[in-house]
Amino acid sequence: MALSKRLWFVLISAASAIFAVAAFPLKVMSTPPNPEVSGVQQMNILQAIVLGFVQGMTEFLPISSTAHLKVVPIALGWGDPGVAFTAVIQLGSIAAVLWYFWEDLTRIAKGAFRAIAQKDYADYDLRLSIGIALGTLPIVFFGLLIKRFIPDYDNSPIRSIGAIAIASIVMSILLGIAEKLGKRQRDFEQLTMNDGLLMGLAQSLALIPGVSRSGSTLTAGLFMTLQRETAARFSFLLGIPAITLAGLVELKSVLGEVSGTGILPLIAGVISAAIFSYISIAGLLRFLKTQSTWVFIWYRLAFGVAILGAISAGILKNS
Repeated sequence: MALSKRLWFVLISAASAIFAVAAFPLKVMSTPPNPEVSGVQQMNILQAIVLGFVQGMTEFLPISSTAHLKVVPIALGWGDPGVAFTAVIQLGSIAAVLWYFWEDLTRIAKGAFRAIAQKDYADYDLRLSIGIALGTLPIVFFGLLIKRFIPDYDNSPIRSIGAIAIASIVMSILLGIAEKLGKRQRDFEQLTMNDGLLMGLAQSLALIPGVSRSGSTLTAGLFMTLQRETAARFSFLLGIPAITLAGLVELKSVLGEVSGTGILPLIAGVISAAIFSYISIAGLLRFLKTQSTWVFIWYRLAFGVAILGAISAGILKNS
């Protein structure tokens, strides 16, 4: 039974690889992109659904959704959909997290409010809520610094495909070290506020495309002696405020840029991302109960090497 689950999950992960490491730009049921139009305006509904699939299947796996949403459409000949489009369809992933963890979230929220009313500051739900809040601060802080001091960050070399490949390789090595050295002793009931802050600092590394928010937090969690499933579960909860804020900030600018026809691909992408994110969350948590993270480590390594190879061969442009 364990083998079949593993094979099932590897097949899901491999679906992204098929797109990501394509040896040449594929024209898959799409119209040629208009080079004068960028972002969601150049996406048709089918393309948006495919990118929603990529977003959903990679957001919560430790393989970087940002990297795949940059590389996959370029490999398919669609062009870069842009940071704003990427951030907005992430709202579909947030909807999936809320859907999957609704009972946990309502329990934590009710427990935290009850603890505040009763001045029971040692309450677990309250401490967990504070931990999530503290863990959100680093990515907000560093995100604002980037917005303030690197206004053209979206088009900077750090978002190039080559930089994404290097980040993927480096993070695969770090996750491999964490998998080897991590003690995996503590479960979800043993989380502390310090865990929230430390994983929040790790989460802020995801501002670098290719690092992966779930990858950096899962790696940090393993180094912090958390069990694999606990680290992933807490990573999902920790990502709710950060991803929601990023999506809402970009949503206003996207809605101001797109026409009436451009809204439909955006909606299709969000819905697609929500459906496949839910599948990804359920699959990953089940997978990590019995399996290690090595399948993701080797995938990230292969992903990065394949991109560098494609750039060297002139198949992909390092844009």
